[in-house]
Amino acid sequence: MKKLLLLFVLIFSQLSFAQTAKEIIDKNIELSGGLTNWKLLNSVLLQGKVILGIKDEYPIKIYQQRPNLTKTLISISGKETAIEGFDGNKGYAMNYAANKLQVYPEYVPESFDNDFIEWENKGFDAKYLGKEKVGEIYCHKVELTKNVNKNIYFFDVKTYMLLKEVKKDETLVYSDYKKVGNLVMSFRIESSSSKKDGDYVMILNRIDVNKVFPANIFKF
Repeated sequence: MKKLLLLFVLIFSQLSFAQTAKEIIDKNIELSGGLTNWKLLNSVLLQGKVILGIKDEYPIKIYQQRPNLTKTLISISGKETAIEGFDGNKGYAMNYAANKLQVYPEYVPESFDNDFIEWENKGFDAKYLGKEKVGEIYCHKVELTKNVNKNIYFFDVKTYMLLKEVKKDETLVYSDYKKVGNLVMSFRIESSSSKKDGDYVMILNRIDVNKVFPANIFKF
């Protein structure tokens, strides 16, 4: 009887965690604009600057469009240069040793939406891991798992905004949230990576949503 009771407690505990994780994700989506508005988002143009190391600072533009088209440009000495992107068929990235853009056959484009937008339909499992501080802010810690892929998200317990995302090879910290149309977006993103020279800080001064881009914008 004790074993049976323990089994029910474990099952209920897991269900409670799953439900709590879902509630936290749902709250984030609701307070950042709502699922309908996120699904109506078809394109984004991010503009600002990227800081590499201590002093290296460059103007940056990032074009993104459903389902996974993307192009990142930085300005060096006033000249815009594409450094990464996906045109729908091939992925490109700058080979800094050769100082040229080249095709990467193994390039995997990121989804236009965050994984936690309709995470259940994408085949993810969600797990609530309790609370943890990001800096001085207490956050709900949620883990999304799909096959061998595992991401951990930290949501502010008061605002439910995403403050930190931990991936396999990269940690992203989000701040300076502002209203953009019907959505709330981060205007400051800090990335730290296990890759050499992979750390950066991106500070945005403008985000445009649902712009119609020129037909050739994602050509390389």
